[in-house]
Amino acid sequence: MDGQPHLYSFPTSTELCKLLRTYVGRCEKAGLTRHGVFKIAVSGGSLPKTLATALLAPSTSEDEKIHWDKWEIFFADERAVALDHADSNYCLLKSELLDKIPASEGVPAVHPIDTDVLNDTQEVADRYEQLLVKSFASRDSVKLPIFDLVLLGCGPDGHTCSLFPGHELLREQNAWVAPIEDSPKPPPCRITLTLPVVVHAVHIAFVATGAGKKDILKEIFELESGRSLPCAMVNEGAKGRCSWFVDDPAVEGVAFPPTPDSGPDSDE
Repeated sequence: MDGQPHLYSFPTSTELCKLLRTYVGRCEKAGLTRHGVFKIAVSGGSLPKTLATALLAPSTSEDEKIHWDKWEIFFADERAVALDHADSNYCLLKSELLDKIPASEGVPAVHPIDTDVLNDTQEVADRYEQLLVKSFASRDSVKLPIFDLVLLGCGPDGHTCSLFPGHELLREQNAWVAPIEDSPKPPPCRITLTLPVVVHAVHIAFVATGAGKKDILKEIFELESGRSLPCAMVNEGAKGRCSWFVDDPAVEGVAFPPTPDSGPDSDE
């Protein structure tokens, strides 16, 4: 494994989705080989729609088949709102992806937040952390949960999950899940996986598309000023375990060398 993230750039979203499916499938296969399940954390934004396009397309071979009944889906971050609220990442993933999975292909286990305590963001975070503890073994034996894959987006300010530039949460080292009540983006109350948990995953993948991302990607990959941005901190922490799936407009003018698109391997 090399010491820098992988950058895969594609002329069209169709080509991006094709390779993203291959990548997720290989991560799934590796997870099933390791422990019989595939533990994945996903974020919101435009990611669920792209993920649906990639994963719901008919498989052309047995190697491409998605074993939904082996998936455990967690949320890299979530807004402290009802599960059917328009701001809910769970609601977004459900409408874009989960509701469209054919019943014959199996049903993934999905782990939303506990909405009984929405008036206490710290308690929402604590309960979600306890859910992770239950899934990934006790805190006494596991310092950090190890997701097979964390799928993320990149905000125009370089934020990812609900980890924002300059925010004190970027320094959190102990909690697995942390509350945030002063998010620069609405809604203000959220929970998020902490940076150590994100970078501890076996694989991390960003999906970023459109010309609107080229300025922030140039900063993340090229400029000294970008080193403190959350996305760049994930790059630095995960190095070769981190892959970026972008379209050409998103990296126009970015000098960071793209990875040859022969196909990402789950054992990178």
